[in-house]
Amino acid sequence: MINVTIWNEFVHEKIHDEVKEVYPDGLHRALAEGLGGDGFAIRTATLDQPEHGLSDEVLNSTDVLIWWGHMAHDRVSDEIVQKVTQRVLNGMGMIVLHSGHFSKPFKALMGTSCDLKWRVADEQEIVWCVNPSHPIAEGIEGKIVLEKEEMYGEFFDIPVPDELIFVSNFQGGEVFRSGCTFRRGEGKIFYFRPGHETYPTYYNPEILKVISNAVKWASPARSFKPQYGKSEPVRPIGGVLV
Repeated sequence: MINVTIWNEFVHEKIHDEVKEVYPDGLHRALAEGLGGDGFAIRTATLDQPEHGLSDEVLNSTDVLIWWGHMAHDRVSDEIVQKVTQRVLNGMGMIVLHSGHFSKPFKALMGTSCDLKWRVADEQEIVWCVNPSHPIAEGIEGKIVLEKEEMYGEFFDIPVPDELIFVSNFQGGEVFRSGCTFRRGEGKIFYFRPGHETYPTYYNPEILKVISNAVKWASPARSFKPQYGKSEPVRPIGGVLV
């Protein structure tokens, strides 16, 4: 059983009617319901909860953290950011969605500005799979067509991804690296672009399939932990290891 925590700042849905119409109970609830049939143990957390819902107990029992944020990045506590990034370095997987590219944890883990071009114009997005043998792409037949989405365009100021899984193109002519993996310490990270708050993207079965695949991929391996610090020689000096 993979323990998944879905974090959403849960601000747009409270103050913008156009967002509330699409996600009346919050993006986190839509994601939880959409992923609920995949055998994960899912809980949600939001910005307004104590410790943003990410206490030590929650983080230490989370295998994969899904993160969505947009208009309240600056309200996330630096102490919680440090704890999240350390948990990733210690092996927790992290799925960063859409405008979470500008979140404090993602920027800290990337070490770059994570800035990009954008435009909200009800444009079609085609998410092309460019790495079909990757586990995150399992079950995706070549491309995902989203009739309306926000445009993100290059240059996307991130480190060169370890693996590029998806590339998007938009009606205005822009392209974007929309599905990227990274490894930091013992943790695995997947950034996935679709998911502007005014569009029903997180009800799309193919988008949910990608996120589900990513959770399975990012879940930490159950193996021994690396040992650091002073170490005795494996082979005795001048002797033979028996």
